[in-house]
Amino acid sequence: MSTNYETRYASSPQAVKKYDTQELRDEFLIPDLMQKDNIKWVYTHYDRYMAGGAMPTAEALSLETIDPLKSEFFLERRELGIINVGGAGTIVADGETFTMAHKDALYLGKGVKDVVFKSDDANKPAKFYMNSAPAHTSYPTKHVAKVDANKIELGSLETANHRTVSQMIIGGIVTTCQLQMGMTELKTGSVWNTMPSHVHDRRMEIYYYLDIMDEQAVCHFMGEPQETRHIWMQNHEAVISPPWSIHSGSGTSNYTFIWGMAGENLDYGDMDVAKITELR
Repeated sequence: MSTNYETRYASSPQAVKKYDTQELRDEFLIPDLMQKDNIKWVYTHYDRYMAGGAMPTAEALSLETIDPLKSEFFLERRELGIINVGGAGTIVADGETFTMAHKDALYLGKGVKDVVFKSDDANKPAKFYMNSAPAHTSYPTKHVAKVDANKIELGSLETANHRTVSQMIIGGIVTTCQLQMGMTELKTGSVWNTMPSHVHDRRMEIYYYLDIMDEQAVCHFMGEPQETRHIWMQNHEAVISPPWSIHSGSGTSNYTFIWGMAGENLDYGDMDVAKITELR
């Protein structure tokens, strides 16, 4: 078992205007979080937010600290949200075992020391997608099954954005310091997410795309509303959204994405909408 990580530094909107396709992908795309029998992290300098993946097969994986944290254990000064995007598995946190079905979530607060990830079937491994943010205090661990999420129906088939938003690690369901996570599922025939677009300069965000059908893709739009750019996304890839950037996508078929964010406040509705007709 091994843990590896990379660091992504913050970029200004002025710099991003000049990036070519490869520079955009190198800066914001996270293509390889799910690695067999490995834990992979990307440590960003946007609100010190982290995105990671753990994919145990025959053996369990233990959550280890990494050098940028300068901590004795991973959650010494952090909180962690986890959503299982693979087969059935379990997470053992300080001796307490949580059964993680497909698309179940788990919140672990500051101070949890020992975290172990396991798959029920090595041939159909669990894939634990993780987001982490700095935490100032400790809140209780909580498991949130997908059926227990707060569900919101948005959009319509007529505008190709009929979708179900499942709020999972968010106020009213789980008490956190600043981390919020949930899942948006596009209905058959709908392809647009987060449209109209918005920015929220008080928070950064990361999208993780899944359920993209074979031979299909999602075009993720980013950048300032008047200076948009795009990145083509494949299944099980993530993309970093700076606070100044829109974060919308359109697929060649329907799909699902996990959103995670942290920053200045916990108000899910705190956003500055960019009118569709004013995007450039």
